[in-house]
Amino acid sequence: MLRAAAVVALAGSLGSGLLTGCAAPAPKPHRTASSAPSHRPTPTPTPTPADPLAGMTLQQKVGQLFMVGTQANAADPATLDAVTSLHVGNVFLAGRSHGGVDATKAVVSRFTALATADATAGLPLFVATDQEGGEVQVLQGPGFDQMPTALQQGAMDTAALKDAALGWGGELKASGVNMNLAPVVDLIASPEAAANNPPIGGFDRQYGYDPATIVTHADAFRAGMDTAGVVPVIKHFPGLGAVTANTDTDSGVTDSTTTPASPSVGVFATEIQRGARVVMMSTAIYTQLDPGGPAVFSSAIVTGLLRQKLGFDGVIMSDDLSAAEQTSAWSPANRAILALQAGVDIVLVSAEPALAAPMVAAVVAKAQSDSAFAKVVDAAARRVVELKRYQFG
Repeated sequence: MLRAAAVVALAGSLGSGLLTGCAAPAPKPHRTASSAPSHRPTPTPTPTPADPLAGMTLQQKVGQLFMVGTQANAADPATLDAVTSLHVGNVFLAGRSHGGVDATKAVVSRFTALATADATAGLPLFVATDQEGGEVQVLQGPGFDQMPTALQQGAMDTAALKDAALGWGGELKASGVNMNLAPVVDLIASPEAAANNPPIGGFDRQYGYDPATIVTHADAFRAGMDTAGVVPVIKHFPGLGAVTANTDTDSGVTDSTTTPASPSVGVFATEIQRGARVVMMSTAIYTQLDPGGPAVFSSAIVTGLLRQKLGFDGVIMSDDLSAAEQTSAWSPANRAILALQAGVDIVLVSAEPALAAPMVAAVVAKAQSDSAFAKVVDAAARRVVELKRYQFG
């Protein structure tokens, strides 16, 4: 899964190299003419793994590349239609719900019942939410603990945090949620810098102010979620710790300092080395990496840095591309196409589910007319489906 040397170089002292050993093969016995067999044995064919996309239509494959939002306390008609008519394979619970586990499960079941052979090729849905802690806890009420902020979690003993995350993950699992868009692993330099960092520091979403604190506590949080059967998602690559505006509410949000060798990138490198399976992309602009536009649209950042240099071969998803002010200059159709072309696997349409329709239609149309883009769609869909096979069996 990981190119160890590249990750070690980027992670620095945070991560250790993967030590591998390989014994020399035993010498082959000498064979004389008299001992040689009179015929060659027929080799046993190696079974070819079944193609995870076999039998899927283009529309069903494209549907796996989208995660569409619904209010956590109600099944949005546009999102229900996205699953049945657009073949969308993933749902996000947005906003705030105080109804508790049972009420959430009732909402989720409206969607999971739609994951049929016709709609999603029989594949189960990833049902996700933001259950980080503090002010960023979508699901609350009976059966859900009130979670501390990430900053408070960062002060906990890591064993205690792992146990707590196992409990929080169990609550999500009981409600039908199987993916948590957490933990945040963005690195902020100091408490003073946090005060000028609206998206992360403004809500105490950081585990601390040094790489070691972040990775050890993110590891504990991920381990608890994984054990509970919930897929954790680390975010927001390559880091939102150095920005001074919020990409949800502001445009032109720019980081002018982050480079491939920055400690903030090293945090992600270490998390990848330690088994992170899903990474969310930032929509900020990083002038030292690719000044041409948001990271989520940059093949240099998504493919060049995350995939190739860090060796990440898991699932990459976008931050919200439906209502974020940072990407409002691009049409919904272009947002989806540009993100997928850059190397993203799942496009998040969390705030305005009605925008899923033009996005999906644009991706299908481009895949029908552009064979190179059709291969991009297949590669992304394969990663999503393989993660589902791993997670759900």
